[in-house]
Amino acid sequence: MIKMILFDIDGTLVNKHARALDSTREAIHAAQKQGIICGVATGRGPIHLTEQIDALNLDVFVTYNGQLVYTKEETLHAQAFSEETLERIVDFADKGHRQMMFGGRTRMEGSSLMKFGQNTKAKKLARFLPKWFPVAFVKNFLIKYRPRKEECRYHELNILGEDIYQCVLLSPVEEKEFLMKELPNCTMTRSNPYVVDIIPKGGSKLRGIQKCIEHFQLSLDEVMVFGDNWNDVEMLAGAGIGVAMGNAPSGVKKAADYVTKSNEDHGIYHALVHYDIIREVSYENR
Repeated sequence: MIKMILFDIDGTLVNKHARALDSTREAIHAAQKQGIICGVATGRGPIHLTEQIDALNLDVFVTYNGQLVYTKEETLHAQAFSEETLERIVDFADKGHRQMMFGGRTRMEGSSLMKFGQNTKAKKLARFLPKWFPVAFVKNFLIKYRPRKEECRYHELNILGEDIYQCVLLSPVEEKEFLMKELPNCTMTRSNPYVVDIIPKGGSKLRGIQKCIEHFQLSLDEVMVFGDNWNDVEMLAGAGIGVAMGNAPSGVKKAADYVTKSNEDHGIYHALVHYDIIREVSYENR
């Protein structure tokens, strides 16, 4: 029996306009009325949970790819970078003049370009950019217009005096092996070809979910998760029921127990109906 449902946000809980469909909102509320705990499992930090996400009145929040987990009342899990690992990341970013953001509990700081990349319109663009431009083209563009040295002095950021749960680095997929060598005490995860999320080694959305279910005294078999991208694969495979959105890449779909319709076509609603969690209603004319 499913007692908890967790949703990725971008490409899953919200549509291309960064809004939750009426069918999604109503499906979540219908599940909550049955006593099912509903929440998000996202790579976003708390500061980037929009007003619309807040309006869904969710119960639990697995943020920063599992590094910071909380309810409205309390923190359930917080795994920040060690001082030594964070120092290595900052040195790497400074010496290479890299575009990077550092995520704390209440804010994210870093390069201006990366700040822009965290807003809703930029996230939307990043999801569709591979369809318009080859990754190599964007990679060469970013190298050519890499910021000047004085624009990337991360050691001077005040936020580094706080707990940092995730760093976001502008980096092409081809740098995977290089980054693993440079930052051995970190885990890398992606939701698009241009940006990599860096978290403490061993962290993941699934690890955050495990901390969550410990609090609520549940098992993974009682958890349903929804996702659409590569940073969702582990939780899709590990949860009791993993649902991939119709807009997910084929490799992500293979990790899931069920593939629903897309985030534009009432995918969450249809999956919850399929598993008899909510009753069927019509959204054809909405």
